[in-house]
Amino acid sequence: MEQLNLPEYIFTIRSQEQRKYIFDTIRRKYVLLTPEEWVRQNFIRYLTEEKEFPEGLISIEKEFKLNKLSKRYDAVVFNKKGIPVLLIECKAPSVTINQKVFDQIARYNIEFKVPYLLVTNGLKHILCKIDLATRKYGFLKEIPTYSGL
Repeated sequence: MEQLNLPEYIFTIRSQEQRKYIFDTIRRKYVLLTPEEWVRQNFIRYLTEEKEFPEGLISIEKEFKLNKLSKRYDAVVFNKKGIPVLLIECKAPSVTINQKVFDQIARYNIEFKVPYLLVTNGLKHILCKIDLATRKYGFLKEIPTYSGL
């Protein structure tokens, strides 16, 4: 898989019927290794190992309803009270991070109302902090540790 703009991690990968699967430690199962999944697994590992995010407070690829339509988020991080605080959208490295990608995560945030939105393609990581009361936002230069959220 492609080298990302993240530290290198060791993963458990297996092949089955000419397809590769990667073990997801959060979901505790093997999942199909696509370019987007490669980004998600590396980024989640970055959050847990470098930024001290507790694995137990991260949820990956769950379905939710948005205007009566079924959608799936890539990852959500919760605070210790179980309230979502960070919504993550992962894209394959070949996907450019642009307004369309931000529009997608912003739509998802209609449901979640989290103060942090993060978009990554593994090469570029963009974190946005939102003041939900004033509807103003700003971009952060670096990703804080979990305790810094």
